[in-house]
Amino acid sequence: MKVVKVGGSLERCSNLKAYLSKIDEHYPSDLIIVPGGGVFADTVRQTQQRWQFEDVRAHRMAIIAMQQMALLFQSIMSSFRFADSLQEINERAGNGERLIWWPDFKLLEQAGIAASWDVTSDSLAAWLAGAVNADELILVKSAEIPAGWDLSELTRLRIVDPCFIEFTKNTAYRITLINKDAL
Repeated sequence: MKVVKVGGSLERCSNLKAYLSKIDEHYPSDLIIVPGGGVFADTVRQTQQRWQFEDVRAHRMAIIAMQQMALLFQSIMSSFRFADSLQEINERAGNGERLIWWPDFKLLEQAGIAASWDVTSDSLAAWLAGAVNADELILVKSAEIPAGWDLSELTRLRIVDPCFIEFTKNTAYRITLINKDAL
């Protein structure tokens, strides 16, 4: 199974449909897409700064931002279906269904994932990839990916979040980062 995290910033691209189609074509089976929060998560960040509410509420709102992006992705790629539980993902992806993860903050809280802006959809995709025993985690980014990258450098450059290294430590799956234009 492959977990493909599609950066929320791709929503700002006029080619979002083409990018999602290329992912669909290139990874024809056992695929689950993890949406980033994009503009919806940006709104949560701004609102939290303005109203100064706690990180737990902001984290839950950011998960809802990912759900909003999932709705957008599914409206573009109607053959994809939502899946929220790990059991559902394993059963349905194994049957060849094309899935978009519908993240559930209760599941993430039960898994002990911290409510922090240091844990973005990149780290959540890494957690999901481990939880469903994926063989590969692919992060599709709008940022340029430096040749010969290592995770420390990607963290320093803010291409992945500060917790991504921790979420990918001791994992069995392969990690691939790709710029959207290289799809």
